[in-house]
Amino acid sequence: MKDSIPIPHEWYQPGDLLIGGTAFLSLYHFHELTFDGHPSQELLKVPHMLTKFYQHVLALVFAVNEINENPKILSNVTLGFHIYDSYSDLRMAYRTTMDMLFKLHRYFPNYECDTRKNLMAVIGGLGSDISLCMANILRLYKILQLPYGSFAPKERDATQVTSFIHMIPNESPQYMGIIWLLQHFGWRWVGLFAADDDDGEHFLQVLEPLLSRNGICLDFTERILNREHLNSFHVLVDSVSNIYVPLIDSKANTFILYGDTKTIGALNTLLLIGNLKYKEITSFRKVWVMTAQLDFVLSGLQKGWDFEFFHGALVFRIHSKELLEFQKFFQDIKPPGKQGDGFFKDFWEQAFDCTFSSAMEPMDVNDSCTGEEKLESLPGSAFEIHTTGHSYSIYNAVYAIGHALQLIDSSRSKQRLMTGGQRAELQDVSPWQIRPFLQGILFNNSAGETISFNDNREMGARLNIMNFVTFPNKSFKMVKVGRVDPSGVEGKEFMIHENLIVWPRSFNMEDCIKCPEDQHPRTEGDRCVPKTLQFLSYQEILGITLTAVALSFSLITFWVLAVFITHQDTPIVKANNRDITYALLISLLLCFLCSLLFIGRPGQMTCSIQQSAFSIIFSAAVSCVLAKTITVVVAFMATKPGSNIRKWVGKRLANFIVLSCSLIEAAICIVWLGTSPPFPDSDSHSLTREIIVQCNEGSAVLFYISLGYLGLLSLVSLSVAFLARHLPDSFNEAKFITFSMLVFCSVWVSFIPTYLSTKGKYMVAVEVFSILASGAGLLICIFSPKCYIIVLRPELNNREQLIRRKKY
Repeated sequence: MKDSIPIPHEWYQPGDLLIGGTAFLSLYHFHELTFDGHPSQELLKVPHMLTKFYQHVLALVFAVNEINENPKILSNVTLGFHIYDSYSDLRMAYRTTMDMLFKLHRYFPNYECDTRKNLMAVIGGLGSDISLCMANILRLYKILQLPYGSFAPKERDATQVTSFIHMIPNESPQYMGIIWLLQHFGWRWVGLFAADDDDGEHFLQVLEPLLSRNGICLDFTERILNREHLNSFHVLVDSVSNIYVPLIDSKANTFILYGDTKTIGALNTLLLIGNLKYKEITSFRKVWVMTAQLDFVLSGLQKGWDFEFFHGALVFRIHSKELLEFQKFFQDIKPPGKQGDGFFKDFWEQAFDCTFSSAMEPMDVNDSCTGEEKLESLPGSAFEIHTTGHSYSIYNAVYAIGHALQLIDSSRSKQRLMTGGQRAELQDVSPWQIRPFLQGILFNNSAGETISFNDNREMGARLNIMNFVTFPNKSFKMVKVGRVDPSGVEGKEFMIHENLIVWPRSFNMEDCIKCPEDQHPRTEGDRCVPKTLQFLSYQEILGITLTAVALSFSLITFWVLAVFITHQDTPIVKANNRDITYALLISLLLCFLCSLLFIGRPGQMTCSIQQSAFSIIFSAAVSCVLAKTITVVVAFMATKPGSNIRKWVGKRLANFIVLSCSLIEAAICIVWLGTSPPFPDSDSHSLTREIIVQCNEGSAVLFYISLGYLGLLSLVSLSVAFLARHLPDSFNEAKFITFSMLVFCSVWVSFIPTYLSTKGKYMVAVEVFSILASGAGLLICIFSPKCYIIVLRPELNNREQLIRRKKY
């Protein structure tokens, strides 16, 4: 108690009210004591400082000084601060927290031996372990604590620490951000790396089922020891093996890394040891996705290394905005540093790899610090010149405390005016009195953002998505490429700008992998994306057009049939075999309607009946045409004297032709459907970016037999009509049938090469067009002259016209 271990690294600035700061995530690594000498001597020789986090210290100092210079906030009091380091060690965190509460010269718990310190709140720590350690003491003394690190939800729910006011939301938004990111890019095969601690275990327990529920497969899970635990050769060898095996053998295209700064430092060390020449290994050069607590920091022996293994990573970061005055503040920092800054000397020496001269120790002139060194010249692993998310949160925390104190002062002033009492000094405020004012705070910071806390005593849940880009000179930069905002304040919960992303080098097609059959590579060649389904749809222009044409011809055919039925007793209708005419019109109507079976996504029912229905209906139509032609020929041949063909004249011959020809086609289709029916199928090979959803004919032989028989009927009808073309004209259909069958055959002859040269929905469209064109040819060529006479020239529809002969 009398001769305790001194804590050399602190920064104290006096004030009427004090803000404490601690646990800036191990600016120094605390080593195990050896008991070879006085503990204070060993502590003073701690070698490594994480210089990058010195900005956290500066953010608190800058915010306090800015408030003190602002006459609109706490004009009657001065804020001070007392900043300690936790040394990333729970014992030292307890010690420095006690110092923060009681130390002026020596400390005695539960006794106020010196002037009382007006400590209003403490900002810290960064990790959950240090923060909870501090809370064990601070809540006993009713001191509010504002951690600026992201905790697992379990840490908050389990402890119910009422003294916490969180500057950063819990990790739940990161979990959903990871899922949204994986789903956006179609990454369905991932590997997980997590710190080997309680937080890492909780992360795995939450994320593994979340991945499963969202259809994302987990290839492996691996835990990473922190560097201080890699203290033996066997542990080191085992860790290298445990890391390298899944990296090299994994087929996952994405690795997710959870932990803190020490975790990524340990992983980088293991990767370097496992690959001593530090060559790029393309077999595990995949995309890394990293959580917000990770930071790219190099110190000590690692300062000459780089983070090349993680080039192109997508990293979640605490939301921040640039504080321009803050940049000017730390750029003006020069030796010997600010008054009372116990961090500055070690920061400057280790950041710039130099030493301040001392009269007691001779030194090389080349190694001495000149004071002309520039913070802007430091790499990002040593110091950030931009405002980091954690520094931004610390800045907002100081201002939140300041505004809460201002509200208390204003409230007391109003109460004094109402009661006429004496003014109460703000120095008499109990730290616990700040809590309700702090929870309800609402103000705009200097960056123009509104600062407030939700019902869970948390700041807003926004996260930035950064792209980690490395350069040959071992430097790197972080580029904002997206954001996660579960509240949807800015319009979208998730947003990513793919065009801004720099991908891992081997991910840009140096190592090519074949996409699955249902996927295709993007134009950029950086990933596989699902193929779209292609079929002739009712929703697209081509499908709508063909449907409209089919329905139009169906209506026209129905109208023609109605005209013929209405005028069924007139000579022109009787002379052309009414029954066969009706059968032909009904067949044409069904032909136009059956074309609709080919439009829309193929199903089991439509595939089974579309080709059979088309074949049977068209064979019936062509059979009717053949029957009409033969009837005309037989009728004129029967008029010759002594002809024996007279007995064939009548309906029986026509009906026999129609039924027999149609039944043959029906028999072929029945055999086809009974042995190898058509079925819905997909073709993922013919087109690069689309999967063709189509009907497979089943038996190609029976399919072509069916079409061949239909072609044979058409040729017979064309031949017979051609031979009858010179018969007398009046009401003779031979010429019209000849022309209609010529159109019909021309359509289907041109159909064959066109059909075989197209793919996908255009192949179906060709068949539908051929059905409509050939049916329209029969309808127009055969029935338009008759409709013209029936509707427009009824005077020609008489018996005299029927028996008139052509005069030569």
